[in-house]
Amino acid sequence: NQQKVVIGRWLAVGANVLILDEPTKGVDIGAKQDIYRLIWYLLRSGKGVLLVSSDLPELLSLSDRIAVMRGGRLLDIVNTAEATEESLMQAFLRMGS
Repeated sequence: NQQKVVIGRWLAVGANVLILDEPTKGVDIGAKQDIYRLIWYLLRSGKGVLLVSSDLPELLSLSDRIAVMRGGRLLDIVNTAEATEESLMQAFLRMGS
């Protein structure tokens, strides 16, 4: 519920872009689904969402593009239409060495 309350507070002040860092970490499946619905609502209403997550299925289902980063460095930007969990991990491992 803490994650939902924080998102609600930012919406109340009229934020047009939200940076969500691990928004579903440590929540149960029901709360996770609620947060996903809220993110989709934000996107449909024209808000910008920068999602930071280590959960690859979450990124693939909620994102248009994924920036692959390691050690604070941008390694690649991938369109999710052509990405899989495996291709993202390969990009992370290959490009960081």
